[in-house]
Order: sequence, then C-alpha cells, then structure tokens
Amino acid sequence: MQQINEGSLTIRPSEIRDVRELILLDNMIWTEDTTPGPLMWRSREDYLLHAPPGSQLVALQNGELCGYVGFGCPSGMESNRHVCEVNIAVYPQFQRQGIGRRLIGAIREHAAANGIRKLRLRVLSSNEPALAFYRKCGFQEEGRLKEEFYLNGHYVDEVFMSCMLTGGNQNGSHFA
Repeated sequence: MQQINEGSLTIRPSEIRDVRELILLDNMIWTEDTTPGPLMWRSREDYLLHAPPGSQLVALQNGELCGYVGFGCPSGMESNRHVCEVNIAVYPQFQRQGIGRRLIGAIREHAAANGIRKLRLRVLSSNEPALAFYRKCGFQEEGRLKEEFYLNGHYVDEVFMSCMLTGGNQNGSHFA
C-alpha cells in the first residue's frame, strides 16, 4: 500500500517504530466495554508476533499516531483468503474527527486492490457507538451469537458484521 496524505493526516502501513504507541493505544481502547477479555501484551516481542509491521494501517495527525486498522485472514485456510477480518482503534482525543472513517476507507481500497472480496469484524452488542460507526461505514450485521459473554453483570451478544468489496476474481492470497 502506498502512503496516503490528506493535509495533516497520513495513513501508512505500520512500522517497527510504531509498536510502543500501538501497545499504548491497545491498552487504552480494548477494555471490558469493547472486548470480551483483557488485552495484555507480555512484551514488545509478544505484540510483534500478533501484529507484525505491515499488518496494520496507522493514521498520523501531524506526525502523531492517532489510530490504526488491523487486518488479516481470519483463518489459515486457502479457501478463506478472499476474506479479511479488521479491527480498529482510535485514541479518544482523535475520535469524531473522521479518522476512523478514513482508516476504514483506506483498508477497503487496499483490500479490494489485493483481491479481497469481503471485510468482516466482530463487535459487542453493548458497544452501541461502534455498531453505529460500522453501519455508517457500510458494514451490515451478518449474524450474532446470543449471550456469548458475561460482562459487567450482563450477558452480551457478539455481533458479526461484514462489508462486501469489488476486489476482482483473485483469491487474496498475496494480501499482506
């Protein structure tokens, strides 16, 4: 993917130098309100095993990392290589400024250009702001696991959402 520059906003593939900020963002964003279990990186190396450089698109506002969209094949199966699962996080002080929408737009373009036909994600039914955001970005509910998690004293559904792309007839096997 080529770097995208829109005024003071830059979107580019993640690099090794981003790891510290990405870990800090994960620790801030992924809470019991947004994920069914705590996200704990034991070390920088542990993080890099899960999210190596290039497996995310990062957004920088005036050079400051403000968010990312992570992506990857949801399984190791060749028959599933046309599908890309995404996750997104934006620092609270940068939310509601269009950065998340631009990150989703960038991953849609990058995925479609590489033969990906479907973006998918998972979100907790209790996370209404995220559900509304994903709908605005063109994702539709594809299914849900009822009462899949028990969080904050309540049962919560896991919602599966997807967005179809026009990525051609390739199988996405070279997407990275």
